[in-house]
Amino acid sequence: MELLTGEYRNTLDEKGRILFPTKLRNELFQENERNVLIITQSFDHCLWLYTLEEWKKLSSKIMETASPFNSKNNLVLRHFIGPAQEVELDKAGRISIPQSLRSFANLSKDCVVLGINKYIELWDAETYQKYLSDNEQSLQEAAEALSSISF
Repeated sequence: MELLTGEYRNTLDEKGRILFPTKLRNELFQENERNVLIITQSFDHCLWLYTLEEWKKLSSKIMETASPFNSKNNLVLRHFIGPAQEVELDKAGRISIPQSLRSFANLSKDCVVLGINKYIELWDAETYQKYLSDNEQSLQEAAEALSSISF
């Protein structure tokens, strides 16, 4: 799988479907393969989408380290693992976002699809803009913390 990158603007239709960007579709799926993604809640009121392979790796790691007897672990499991659902691209290249996840991410008509290397984020466009402006100072601090990276 190629690296998933890019920012795309698409609209959510009245049935809760969004056209998945062609570039990301081409990087994710091979011909004659089942075009399935796992979609779940994130921590910033957007949605995360994973291929089945990446989801299995991540969810296995989480489940191996999480104890059902630890309340903080349960919080993460209930927020991230529990709401995860399988979605399949239709022949038109759209995915249907489950209502519970649309509500969580406050998805309206205008959406942003972001490729973040091994997963994809789906944001309501207005929420994403607010997130960026609210976190501008934190971004600068986070970037400075990466100062040990050189080219």
